[in-house]
Amino acid sequence: MKLILLGPPGAGKGTQATRLMEKHGIPQLSTGDMLRAAVKAGTSVGLQAKAVMETGGLVSDQIVVGIIADRMEEPDAKKGFILDGFPRTVAQAQALDEMLAKKGMKLDGIVELKVDENALLARIEKRAAETLAAGEAVRADDNPEAFKKRLQAYREQTAPVSAYYGSKGTLKQVDGMASIDDVSKAIDRALAK
Repeated sequence: MKLILLGPPGAGKGTQATRLMEKHGIPQLSTGDMLRAAVKAGTSVGLQAKAVMETGGLVSDQIVVGIIADRMEEPDAKKGFILDGFPRTVAQAQALDEMLAKKGMKLDGIVELKVDENALLARIEKRAAETLAAGEAVRADDNPEAFKKRLQAYREQTAPVSAYYGSKGTLKQVDGMASIDDVSKAIDRALAK
C-alpha cells in the first residue's frame, strides 16, 4: 500500500502514519524525520536543511525529492510506504507522480486530515510541553512563531496539493480534529472505499 497523508503542521499526520505503518507493515517515510536525521548526522543535506528548518522554512524541492526517491528504493519500502510531509507543493506532487510512473508504481490513497487551524497552535504548544516533561529537547520548529510561519507556508504552498489530488479524484478527507482512534477509523474507511 502506497499512501500520502496530507494536512497542516500539527494535524496528526505523524501519529496516524505510525498507526498505519504498524497495521500494514510498511514504513513511514517522513521527510521531516529524514531531514532531522540528516541534520543530527551532520550530512551535507542535513547541513543545508538545518538553517531553513530552524526558522520554520521549507527545504528545497530538489533536496526533498532526492531523499524520497532514494528512500523508496530501500528494501523495507518495496511493498509500500506512507508519505508524511511530502509532497509539500504541487511541483513536488507532479515530481512524485513522474517518479512513481518511472518506477512502475502508483499511489493507493491520498488522505487529508482536515483541522481547525485555530486549534493547531494549542496542539503544538501542548506537544512542546509534553516533550519537555518527558525530558526531551523541543524541536526548533515547535514554537509559536516558527509554527505560524510553517502554517502560512502550508496555506500558500501545500494546501494547493489537496486541490491537485482532488481534481484527479484520488483525495479522501477525514476530520483530523476527532480523537486519535476516531481519525484512524475514518482513515481505514476512506481507504476501503
